[in-house]
Amino acid sequence: MKIIILSLMTHGTCLAVGFFAGVYLLPILTAPPAPSNTAVQNIAGQAEFTAEFSPDLAGSDFLHWGEGTLSVGRQFISLQGEVSPGPDYKLYLSPAFVETEAEFIELKPSMALVGDIKTFENFLIAVPESINPADYKAAIIWCEAFSEFITAASYR
Repeated sequence: MKIIILSLMTHGTCLAVGFFAGVYLLPILTAPPAPSNTAVQNIAGQAEFTAEFSPDLAGSDFLHWGEGTLSVGRQFISLQGEVSPGPDYKLYLSPAFVETEAEFIELKPSMALVGDIKTFENFLIAVPESINPADYKAAIIWCEAFSEFITAASYR
C-alpha cells in the first residue's frame, strides 16, 4: 500500500511539474522572432504617446510582469523591453489605468482589444482602424488563458 501511495505522489508531482513547465516554456519555444530594437525605435519615432511598464505594480508578481518603454501611435503600438513569458497575452487599451485583476475585469467591457502579443522581448502590434488610441488612457497586458493581470502603463 505504501508503494502505491508513494508512486501516486511521485508520479503526480512529476505530472504537475511537467504541466507547469509546459505552460511556461511552450510560449517561449513557439514565439516568433522578436522585432529588432531598430524596428521598434523606428515605430516609436512615430508615436503620439509613451509610457513605462513597471514590474512592481500591485497586480504583477514574479511570474507576471512587464518592463520597458511603450510607444503608442495611431497605427502601431510598440514595446522596447520585456514581458514575462506566458500563453495567450493580449494588449488592451483602457479608459483608466488599472493595476489589478479585479480592476481589469471591472473595466474590461469599456476597453479595446488591440491584438495578440506573440513575443516577450520587444513587440510591434498594428492598431485596428476602429481604435483611436487617443480615446484611451492606458495600455494593459492581460493573459486571457488564465485571466491573469500581467502589467499596465498609463500613457495619457
